[in-house]
This record gives sequence, C-alpha cells and structure tokens, in this order.
Amino acid sequence: MTVVQFVPNLNSGGVERGTLEIAQALVDAGHRSHVASNGGRLVETLESQGSTHHHWPLHRKSPATLLRVRALRHWLESLQPDIVHVRSRMPAWIVWLAWRGMNPATRPRLITTLHGLHSVSWYSKIMGRGELVIAVSQTAKQYLIDHCNVPQESIRVIYRGTDPAEFPRDYQPSDTWLAKWRADFPQLQGKRIIALPGRLSRLKGHHHLVTLIRHLKNQGITDVAGIIVGGIDPQHDSYVSELKASIHEAGLNDEIVFTDHRTDMREIYAISTLVLAVSNKAESFGRTALEPLCIGTPTVGFDLGGVGEILATLFPAGRVPNQDSQALCDTVAELLTAPAPPIAPNTEFLLSNMCEHTLQTYAELVSEGATQP
Repeated sequence: MTVVQFVPNLNSGGVERGTLEIAQALVDAGHRSHVASNGGRLVETLESQGSTHHHWPLHRKSPATLLRVRALRHWLESLQPDIVHVRSRMPAWIVWLAWRGMNPATRPRLITTLHGLHSVSWYSKIMGRGELVIAVSQTAKQYLIDHCNVPQESIRVIYRGTDPAEFPRDYQPSDTWLAKWRADFPQLQGKRIIALPGRLSRLKGHHHLVTLIRHLKNQGITDVAGIIVGGIDPQHDSYVSELKASIHEAGLNDEIVFTDHRTDMREIYAISTLVLAVSNKAESFGRTALEPLCIGTPTVGFDLGGVGEILATLFPAGRVPNQDSQALCDTVAELLTAPAPPIAPNTEFLLSNMCEHTLQTYAELVSEGATQP
C-alpha cells in the first residue's frame, strides 16, 4: 500500500507521535509511507525511519489555505496513494475538498482520526467525514456519534498505546539520573512524590494538587511533595502566576515544585509514589494516566473520558467521581497509608495493537475497491 498521512506540523505532541509510529509500522511492513505537513523538528526522524515527507502548509485557519485545494488534488492524482489518512481539522477540510473532486473510481480511500474532543461546531464535524473514522477511545467514539452524526458501523475504536520497552513494569532509574535529580531538587529528598504531568493550562486541574497537598498535611501526612511537570507556555503566563499565588497563599512553596518541561518522564513516573490525572474536561485518551500505570506507579484520576477508561481497565481503585476534590483527597490518603491494590498488566493499550489495527483498517478499505460517489 501507499499511504499518506496529513498533520498540521511535525514538531511535538501526541498526534505527531502517533503519526510517526504508524509511519514506522508501514515501513516495517513493507508499505510506502508518506507524511504531508508544514514541517518541523520531527521531519528528520520521520525520514530516517524510511518515510517520505512532503511540505504542505495546510495548518493555517485562513481562507487563503483553501486556494491549495486544486493543487493538492493534482498532487494526489499524481502520487496515486491507496489511503489518505487525516488527523486534524484544517488539513482535513482541504484534503476532503480535494478528494471529493477526484474520480470516485480511482481516488484513494479516505480515513480520519478523532484525536481530541473538539468544541462542537460545523468546523469540527469534518473529522467525521472519513469513509472510516478511527476513534482513539470509546469516549471519542461517542463524540463522533453524538456530534458528528457518524454511524457506528463507520467507526473503528483503536486505542493509542505504549511500548512496553519504553515504559517497562518496575523500571528503576540509573544511579546517574538519581544523583542529578537529587542535585536539581534537593527539597524533594525524603518526600513521597505526587506528580501531576501535562502542559501548564487551566484545563489540567493543578488546583486539585494544591488542595490535595494541603489536605494531606492537615491529616498528618507530611512526608509528601507535589511536582508539576510541564513547560510554561507564554500564552498561559497569567494562569501560572495565579497558580503560584495560590500555592503561596496555601503555605506550600516548599511542598509543590515546578520542574518545567522534561524529556525523562519514564524516570519521573518511576520515582513517584503516585501520579494524578485530574483534567477539568474529558480527554479523548489520557497518555499521562497510562504511562505511569504501565511502569507500576498508582494513578488517581477522575472517572472522565479516556482517563476513566484506562483506570477502569488497569487500576479501578484510582477512579474518583469527576471533579470531586474530597473523594480525590480521600482516595490518595488511603493509597498512601495502606498497601495499594495491584495494577493490572497492560494488554489493551499497546503500541503494537494500535499499529496492527490501524494497518488492518487500511487493508480493509483498500480491499473494498473503489469509493462511492
């Protein structure tokens, strides 16, 4: 097969990561892998894995981007891919408009993937226009049914997943890494760490960590510290200032530490006693809940969206009612004072499953032959 994946950019993020993972799986299986985007730092990695990158700036939400429809149609007719796979809304509109004008007897099959629970609008409904639509969770599937009018038979639920080699059970950081961590964060020595990973935005629910640490101290559990793991986006400067002020007012400057952006999440999960997944809104998947559970670190989160699905499968003891701060505090306190229930082995949310099922979906569509007008 020849497959073209479309994404806005190739810099960082879960969508881009999934794109490279599928590209690698295609190459490994002997297929021809192409990715079209506006470029970015991951292009070199993509090409080193054997895929071909094509520069198509379809990322801007601008009427000018619509002028690329005709050129894109001609390019697709020249390349003659078997599958076109679109993963983001603005590229999806341009690709769909180009694809719709191609000969139904010879045009490629069209797949979309819903990675996020977008605001409900006509603009977002494009993610349901694929001949088959991949949902990254049952939550994403329900969104497609409720808000994009996609029939159930056109949806394939393919969970995103981790590689056991990247997040192995009972992983232990090296002595060198531990020494560097102690030097960088001496205030955490002797503390049990509660980690909250993710970008610093209001949606990630950092106020729950502040409430939690204060509650634990009041309960006499004083050997704990919270770490906020994520880079600071200038767009969220005011939120970060507000968050730091709330930490100061709670008297927790020594108990809650900002680590900034990190590339060593495996090690951070491994040294953490517990990880939080407490977003204020449902997420389509929830990688920051899955990864620590794979290593064996208990994770506590709201029973909401993809995070709720992951917890229900791997660690039901970590599920708490959505936005229930008291239940969150009680659950964490119990896990800190009594042996934690076992975490189930991850057999559902695996990278190998994601790649296998995605390539099966491609093959299924190609074997059906020509598309219908």
